[in-house]
Amino acid sequence: MAGEGVRVATIEELIVDGTITAHKDGNYGSKYPRVEEFGPEGVPFLTAKSLSGGYVDIAGAPRLGDERANALTFGFVKPDDVLLSHNATIGRVAIVPPYSGRLLVGTSLTYFRLDKSRLLPRYLAVYFAGVGFQNQLAAVMSHSTRNQVPVTAQRSLTVDVPPIAQQHAIAHSLGTLDDKIELNRRRNQTLEAMARALFKDWFVDFGPVRAKMEGHEPYLPAELWQLFPDRLDHEGKPAEWEIQPLNELLTIIGGGTPKTAVEEYWNGDIPWFSVVDTPSTSDVFVVATDKTITNQGLADSSARLIPKGTTIISARGTVGNLAIAGREMTFNQSCYGLCGSGGAGDYFVYLTTQQMVDQLKSMAHGSVFSTITRQTFEAIQRPVPPLGVLSAFEGMVAGWFDAILSSVDESRVLTQLRDTLLPKLISGELRIADAEKLIERAGL
Repeated sequence: MAGEGVRVATIEELIVDGTITAHKDGNYGSKYPRVEEFGPEGVPFLTAKSLSGGYVDIAGAPRLGDERANALTFGFVKPDDVLLSHNATIGRVAIVPPYSGRLLVGTSLTYFRLDKSRLLPRYLAVYFAGVGFQNQLAAVMSHSTRNQVPVTAQRSLTVDVPPIAQQHAIAHSLGTLDDKIELNRRRNQTLEAMARALFKDWFVDFGPVRAKMEGHEPYLPAELWQLFPDRLDHEGKPAEWEIQPLNELLTIIGGGTPKTAVEEYWNGDIPWFSVVDTPSTSDVFVVATDKTITNQGLADSSARLIPKGTTIISARGTVGNLAIAGREMTFNQSCYGLCGSGGAGDYFVYLTTQQMVDQLKSMAHGSVFSTITRQTFEAIQRPVPPLGVLSAFEGMVAGWFDAILSSVDESRVLTQLRDTLLPKLISGELRIADAEKLIERAGL
């Protein structure tokens, strides 16, 4: 129920009266860029995958060449536009951050440009991310066989628009939660980058070995430094390290899907991962999934329960997405679960798989590779260090990954708190001052 002075309007009505000044998505048909038109330079091309936790990952977006981008007449977004994912991955929300160059969106994103004297981007983003609006999106999808909420269908959805002063207060109050979520994301990004850099130094560039060969001073503690040989062999790998196919480092687990027509199989307590649940690269872990299954669904299907720490990789459809299971869960048949064997720890497996995906992308010259099979893990080989090095590496990075998982869990709690407070603030059931006290009690 809307509070006093709160206008409940459809998106169509907000467009007609000029509150929303632009409501569009990307270019379709012959104007949609082809895979081969993307490269390392050009205009960032944002898709649903570019949005995670309220953040727009511009740096990780594919680039469309400037000449090709010049041929497009729309789909360009500006700072403060509110983005909503509406195709395949539904309901992700973010605000376009300050950016000096051009930015494009694909057909999986809608952008909302606002008259900020009447509707604040930060308020609208908080509203879109809230459970009430997300339920509206789900209701649209329930009447369709396709996992999308097209621009035309969005226009019948409603938005609660309080007076601008109340919008400022709500955006400021709940924005504290979003700021903490963003701080967690940045922290995770730093920690993940540290782990990736250490992996590259030890197992790709062979930094400690090369440093020994060149007579440099140790840059690792003595007990770690002595684990590395002082020469590369004729194959260019550290002496005494063995070349092995990836499948000898991994136990590969297949997934499955319980019959969707059997209600008793679904909405249980077991998370069921599919590609839509892929976390951002920085967050690494998946701790909750869009769909869950029951014990009966698990028992009556080919789905397999995997332990916390297992790497999940999407192998068909959207290929190469990665996550680490942050708790015991299962996954669909388009993915594999990867557990270490022969002394390979959880995080070595994850980073090795990440390197494999990068290698496959490079071999495909930037285009999308179509599938990953068990034979893929047999075909790709890598130098494997002795157990002492593997154990030392896992010990070095475990604390970083534990901190990432802790932040992911905290951000999920903060998101739930935001979703609880928003409708109460809009309806007037809860005062801003009381909401801020609750936020303060949450440690913010």
